[in-house]
Amino acid sequence: TSANLNCSGNLELERVVSFVDSPGHETLMATMLSGAAIMNGALLIVAANQKCPQPQTREHLKALEIVGVEQIVIVQNKIDLVTDERARENYKEIKDFVKGTIAENAPIIPVSAHHDTNIDVLIEAIEKVIKTPAFDPTKPARMYIARSFDVNKPGTPPDKLQGGVIGGSLIQGKFRVGDEIEISPGFQVTKNRKTVWEPIYADIVSLYSGGRRWDEVKPGGLVAIGTRLDPALTKGDGMIGRMAGKPGTLPELLLELTIDIHLLDYVVGHTEELRVEKIRTGEALMLSVGTTTTVGNVKSARSDSIDITLRYPVIAEKEQRVAIGRKIQNRWRLIGYGIIR
Repeated sequence: TSANLNCSGNLELERVVSFVDSPGHETLMATMLSGAAIMNGALLIVAANQKCPQPQTREHLKALEIVGVEQIVIVQNKIDLVTDERARENYKEIKDFVKGTIAENAPIIPVSAHHDTNIDVLIEAIEKVIKTPAFDPTKPARMYIARSFDVNKPGTPPDKLQGGVIGGSLIQGKFRVGDEIEISPGFQVTKNRKTVWEPIYADIVSLYSGGRRWDEVKPGGLVAIGTRLDPALTKGDGMIGRMAGKPGTLPELLLELTIDIHLLDYVVGHTEELRVEKIRTGEALMLSVGTTTTVGNVKSARSDSIDITLRYPVIAEKEQRVAIGRKIQNRWRLIGYGIIR
């Protein structure tokens, strides 16, 4: 990495990689799923000093299968805390765990993050396994918003205040400083006694990626966009789940979906093997669509599809994959995935 260059030879920039940390705690699975929408690959971290799989490891791998992230590198961390024999036992546990899954052929790289051991081998595996997808910069720009900030410190004078910042992954097209962007879903307003969702419009005043400022950004990595929006709108990740693009080019805003469903055999993340029951008309489900996590009520349930009305609208397209969760013992648990019709 650029922060730790121990090579005496000449270096050439090959690639810039951005990382999204996905929390391992089972109650934060919705956060992991929203992050998965902007991932091209994943590092599945396994602690060598714990038996594999841990519940959150099993849940994360199943989540990767559900959202369709197939380029995986397994990181066997904390090898400095165990004996050689235990490290080999843990390696076998990992191999047994991933057999028959999308990670069956994923490389397993033993590392010690504390001592920087094998980090060079891990970087090599990332470069070989997780390929950069082919982006099309000629298409209308679209960015999944995964973070948003108020960068102003308390007590900043009014004349020094900066506008809100949105961050995420540009999946197609390109943005330039000075471009006008549309952000959807926007906010609820009342028109003619009806509640509707109005998009938000803003001008791009700055672009950052990889710690550098740019005049133009294209797909790949994470991007931060400075705007003149009221920072009260963007503080505390208030814009998460929205999509940004050129005005008039974003997909349709949807409050009702028809989804072809694919249910798992067992609930993911539960301490016991709990079979997934069929979806019932009237029940509430959690859907992860892009970087949006929303809840909806099932209007009609069939054996292979459902009609669902959402409490919060989503930007989505036909054939898009969504993760489906059900509340079990007051926690949302993964039960399957669906394809939007």
